[in-house]
Amino acid sequence: MGYGLALIFGYLLGSIPFGLQITRAAGLGDVRKIGSGNIGATNVLRTGNKGLAAATLLLDALKGTVAALIAGHFSPDFGLMAGFGAFLGHLFPIWLGFKGGKGVATYLGVLLGLAWQGALVFAVVWLAMAFLFRYSSLAALTAAVVVPIALYVIATPQIAGLFAVMSLIVIAKHRANISRLMAGSESKIGAKG
Repeated sequence: MGYGLALIFGYLLGSIPFGLQITRAAGLGDVRKIGSGNIGATNVLRTGNKGLAAATLLLDALKGTVAALIAGHFSPDFGLMAGFGAFLGHLFPIWLGFKGGKGVATYLGVLLGLAWQGALVFAVVWLAMAFLFRYSSLAALTAAVVVPIALYVIATPQIAGLFAVMSLIVIAKHRANISRLMAGSESKIGAKG
């Protein structure tokens, strides 16, 4: 029963659509109507407001961190479940008809809560790829491939396994981005939508 409660707690926390709420509160309308149509920080950046994008990134990450840390206080396994729940909640929020973001910031937040060293690996890989190629999607996909491998060395097998599953989901959610990258039509970081 504790596992189920941890998953539900994480899911409800992860379901909070910060990108949508922040852009609406700022008078910018529905962020789902621009760019990729997602509620995450990369799409919020397409409004041209870097501050709102940074706030979205921070809040979307924190909901994963908070879920993992609070539930992890009771049991490490509960922390894993709540973190996974927060990730799923961001991807499939009940409040938005199960149509959410791509989960990268929440993935990073869960990583920070469960294995902060892995979050450093993610950040270094993401920043390097973003600097070199200017594609947020490519940076996220590369980091999602590298992180589970790094976690097998620096964390527990359970954490590494969880992030292997989460990375596969991140990759699946980026199918359209992968197609655009291959076609050379993917938007670069900072491009308005």
